[in-house]
Amino acid sequence: MQAMILAAGLGKRMRPLTDTQPKPLIQAGGKKLIEYHLERLQALGITEVVINIHWQAARIPEALGDGRQWGLSLRYSHEPELLETAGGIVQARPWDEKREPFLLINGDVFFDAPLSDFIAESARVDGERCLALLAMVDNPPEHPCGDFVPGSSRGNFFQLSGVANESLAGLTYGGVSILHPALFDDLALGKAAPLAPLLRSGLADGLIHGWRLPGFWLDVGTPERLALLQRYLDALPH
Repeated sequence: MQAMILAAGLGKRMRPLTDTQPKPLIQAGGKKLIEYHLERLQALGITEVVINIHWQAARIPEALGDGRQWGLSLRYSHEPELLETAGGIVQARPWDEKREPFLLINGDVFFDAPLSDFIAESARVDGERCLALLAMVDNPPEHPCGDFVPGSSRGNFFQLSGVANESLAGLTYGGVSILHPALFDDLALGKAAPLAPLLRSGLADGLIHGWRLPGFWLDVGTPERLALLQRYLDALPH
């Protein structure tokens, strides 16, 4: 399995920390946010990783190089103009010639759960019965309604049955997913396109599933949440 880390955003909510660097390079606990993901991917045995870049684009390759210090092979997909999530995925093509499912991680989330059980579910993402498996978390204060409503479940695994709203709360997409390349077949190369409409379309056909991500999770989108992450890391035993 190959992986992609989303790192092209402008990081507007994190200013002024992102005035001169991309958000994934901001540090917490003595490491860059993106380093936590690289270490996790290495532990999973995933070695091929693509990172999309845009804001302060040269900074990420300068900081990470070719990935060899993590035992990874990194390549970079530069977006001169932002392509949004789905458009960026189409340009980066984070899948092999067999068009196997790939792991997608938002560069600005933090979580402490191992992903081995999540990766074990990747066989479900076959392009016919399942196009996407989304790691779902409890709704954070800034997103009380959530994104998608879980349906029938078996353990941590469940089908997603609809879009959450004010009258029907669900769970929040945690920025970690296993996606099948077929999800992007109708998108043109080089065109900006968000991911959410593709997921909502697949919901109607029962092709989008969820998996509850245990442990601590945080969308590190603001200086206040960065401080919260730092407090969490400081409290861990050393």
